[in-house]
Amino acid sequence: MESVPVPAIGPDDVLVRVGAAGICHSDAHYRSGVSNVKPLPMTLGHEISGVVEEVGGNVKHIAKRARVCVHYLATCGLCHYCFAGQEQFCSTGIMIGKERDGGYAEFVRVPARSVFLLPEEVPFVQGAIMMCSSTTSLHALRKARLKAGESVAIFGFGGLGFSAVQLARALGAGEIYAVDVNASKLRTAIRFGAIPIDARKGDAAEQIREATHGLGVDVALELVGRPETMDGAVRSLGILGRAALVGLTRERFPVAPYANLLNKEAEIIGVSDHLASEMPLLLELARSGKLQIPPTVTRVIPLEAKAINTALDGLDKVTDHIRTVIEPGGKG
Repeated sequence: MESVPVPAIGPDDVLVRVGAAGICHSDAHYRSGVSNVKPLPMTLGHEISGVVEEVGGNVKHIAKRARVCVHYLATCGLCHYCFAGQEQFCSTGIMIGKERDGGYAEFVRVPARSVFLLPEEVPFVQGAIMMCSSTTSLHALRKARLKAGESVAIFGFGGLGFSAVQLARALGAGEIYAVDVNASKLRTAIRFGAIPIDARKGDAAEQIREATHGLGVDVALELVGRPETMDGAVRSLGILGRAALVGLTRERFPVAPYANLLNKEAEIIGVSDHLASEMPLLLELARSGKLQIPPTVTRVIPLEAKAINTALDGLDKVTDHIRTVIEPGGKG
């Protein structure tokens, strides 16, 4: 824990007083060096919500005291990818909380183009969590081209999976299967309308195929980042199925091209981050109550080094809570 000056903003920036900052599994990777962070020292935290304290001279769409949430990519808005609406590949883009200081702080400087109004109906804690897990889940479902009435299998009912179940329902999915090894999380999945698949009881893909009378699912999301769950997601697909792989891993997994892909005209789709253009839909789903992150599936901690490091230490363990969020100040 260090005391640092309040960040000075530029003409295209806003200064946000942090209301809540989510602790993501990626942050544990950054802390351990699995994924490089530069320059050091760096304030982590890419899931941010709060209140605008200061506004740069060129900023017209956001006013002081506005409740906001932060899209964690700082992009140029000018390159080929930004113009094409694929700003996650921006040629000069950098990530807040990894390549510039993030939200494990009382204040954070962010580009105004990365800030979105947070509806009054959405608490800061939910707003922060939505900025990574929920937006990435929505992007994955959109990349998988989910259509109304289609069946979905969600491998991993953690922070992303919790949102993915609700978002799939909001987008009109039919049967939704939630795969996990944690009994408590599976009970939560049932409360949100998912059919639980306990991977401790046998091959998850086979359980899904049995539940679908051998047909398989139309869409599978892999949110864990393990070769065995990626394999399971692909094998759970039916004819014309699409497996969207979200979880991060450096390991490989085998694919039987004819049985798993060619014979079904199935697809494997890579998913990277999410898009600013998806924020309005996500925020409206949250405002209307179709996407909820109730207090029973969150843990709130103070802005203290010991509490934060303990939370990061616990991310590699199987725990019953879904997400941990830092609240530097009071609740908003």
